[in-house]
Amino acid sequence: MRALIVEDDQRIADLVSAALTAAGFRTETLSDGESAWFRGGTEDFDLVILDLGIPRLDGLTLLKRWRSEGRGFPILILSARGTWSERVEGIEAGADDYLPKPFMVEELTARSRALIRRAAGQSQALHQLGPISVDLNRMAVHRDGLPVAVTPLEFRLLAYLLLNRDRIVAPSELIDHLYGTEDGREANAVEAIIARMRRKLGATLIRTRRGFGYTLGVEP
Repeated sequence: MRALIVEDDQRIADLVSAALTAAGFRTETLSDGESAWFRGGTEDFDLVILDLGIPRLDGLTLLKRWRSEGRGFPILILSARGTWSERVEGIEAGADDYLPKPFMVEELTARSRALIRRAAGQSQALHQLGPISVDLNRMAVHRDGLPVAVTPLEFRLLAYLLLNRDRIVAPSELIDHLYGTEDGREANAVEAIIARMRRKLGATLIRTRRGFGYTLGVEP
């Protein structure tokens, strides 16, 4: 899962980034609204954490621009502006959730995960895929009831396919969400991860559609 953090306080940005990284996200951080507007308008993110008091383009204006341009990724406002009227204004402008500062990282992580599940049309964190169970909250994978050791990168790939199991996911999309658009990885990097996952979880869990991409081969 790919998260964009738009926050000009470096201490808070680092705190949020560390919390989301530990929760299985791949994070990117920007400190001003203009840069965030361009990045969010040209790249796909699974979640945006947005401060309202950012320079060059304030968070509320940025939020309205994204929504007017059809950008539909979940947005969680994280701001010291915590009055009820400002919360209502943020939600009415298109935010999906609002968390006032100061905050607990555990609540931020829980709300972020919930937004990801809601955007995927799912309400539960625990999923059963034949003999495989995946707990998105605990970042745990079991096969036939026994724990399976997976790396953070492997878990992100499995979680992304799970949250998008109703469609075929192209290799380029997986590369963007696993590594980022500027990493320069090629499709064989994704193939190597999927090969490892098949060895750990079974050859039929992830299916390849030649010329299109990957999809889960077991219905939950």
